[in-house]
Amino acid sequence: MPIYEYRCRDCRRQVSIWWRTFSEAETGTAHCPRCGGENLTRLVSRVRVIRSEESRLEDLADPASLGDLDENDPRSIARWMRKMSDEVGEDLGPEFEEVVDRLEAGESPEEIEKALPDLDADAGDDFLAEG
Repeated sequence: MPIYEYRCRDCRRQVSIWWRTFSEAETGTAHCPRCGGENLTRLVSRVRVIRSEESRLEDLADPASLGDLDENDPRSIARWMRKMSDEVGEDLGPEFEEVVDRLEAGESPEEIEKALPDLDADAGDDFLAEG
């Protein structure tokens, strides 16, 4: 059961239309659910691929995925940490967010450790690389 995205040329809105079959989508006439118009242009939709956690973590461990990581640039470390967080898909808590926000602002890991002495020693090791 495909869902296609269209741009309605009459009301200028992007709409999604659900079709019962692929053949119906190919031969049928799409109608805008907002204005009823038939003057629609089909758009290229985004595709989402479901991957296992193991597969995502393997890709992150690949040295090629480190790309432009510069361990001497706090902003580069922050980008990498956000990427890792997105791949893991878990909320890592407010401490993590504060550390990454500070890195994005240009603070060094050492400055952050001094400014946040209450970070759990184990958690701090996870967030910040030793200098």
